Amino acid sequence: MQLTHTPAINDSQRRQLAPLEMPPRLLLGPGPSNAHPDVLQAMNTPPVGHLDPAFLALMDEIQSLLRYVWQTENPLTIAISGTGSAAMEGAIANSITPGDTILIGVAGYFGNRLVDMAGRYSAEVRTITKPWGQVFNLQELRSALEAHRPAILALVHAETSTGARQPLLGVGELCREFDCLLLVDSVTSLGGVPLFLDEWGVDLAYSCSQKGLGCSPGASPLTMSPRAWEKLQQRQTKVSNWYLDMQLLSKYWGKERVYHHTAPINLYYGLREALRLLADEGIENSWQRHQQTVEYLWQELENIGLKLHVEPEFRLSTLTTVCIPEGVDGKEISRQLLNDYNIEIGGGLGELAQKVWRVGLMGYNSRKENVDTLVAALKQVLP
Repeated sequence: MQLTHTPAINDSQRRQLAPLEMPPRLLLGPGPSNAHPDVLQAMNTPPVGHLDPAFLALMDEIQSLLRYVWQTENPLTIAISGTGSAAMEGAIANSITPGDTILIGVAGYFGNRLVDMAGRYSAEVRTITKPWGQVFNLQELRSALEAHRPAILALVHAETSTGARQPLLGVGELCREFDCLLLVDSVTSLGGVPLFLDEWGVDLAYSCSQKGLGCSPGASPLTMSPRAWEKLQQRQTKVSNWYLDMQLLSKYWGKERVYHHTAPINLYYGLREALRLLADEGIENSWQRHQQTVEYLWQELENIGLKLHVEPEFRLSTLTTVCIPEGVDGKEISRQLLNDYNIEIGGGLGELAQKVWRVGLMGYNSRKENVDTLVAALKQVLP
């Protein structure tokens, strides 16, 4: 056998072989947020097999803790092996049958993402719209349901692009009156904003791990009510997305324990620990902590002359949109915060691009000392 010459490692490649070093950022944008040290430690635990009895027991714990955090008894409550967008697509893929009419409330970037996804699954997509930063009231939703008679109503509970919280009380009753399922995006609310899925009549909900739960991205909660599960069982065609088919995933997460995919084991370690910390704190205490911290942020921002985009009644306790002052280069301020102070905040998306900053106080990051750190830095960089 003739050996070929192996090229030498060049200087650029040699630098890549150095031990990993990343800057110590304070992540105060729309996500991810900084994980609790105990969560980081849990993710360093040596992995076991994804069908190991110890890992299967951990999956059971994740399901139980997610039911507590979401305030639901839904048997089918799992973590999708993927980011929040995968859980979003899972909710859409498993609730829509070809030709279904879905009514989507669009008042921000992620309402539009739901529209895009639903169209790809051969749904008849209808929308009800509001200016970015506003929310829908019950009468507006009733009128839209009467006009479109959808099989599914999809709403974004916490619109990450605007910082607005969509009220859900009474919406589930409306959906039952019109015989449709209620699908809710809780990506930026789970863990930090009051959520009562069963009491509010929510049929499908999804979230992520890297925001209010204070974990790393990649293990994203999804839950289906018995009503949603019954519809899934009645469909005549397979779910179009094999990886996110809840009929298959339920056999991995349920009693059968049938192999489906190799789960991201260490991410699930982190998710389990994050949920344990949240349960130990108490979900109501977490909601209160997030609200108290964000009200402190609002006051401190107003004290230095900054205005907020959303009306107080509908602001999220996890994410705040801050109006960029006239004549200020928002991107340059964000760049200075990152480079000079190791603080990340987010810019605006879509209609709010270059009009707002997005400041997140989620999970472990929802603490007053982080507000003080941010405001002190803003005082230095703002003109």
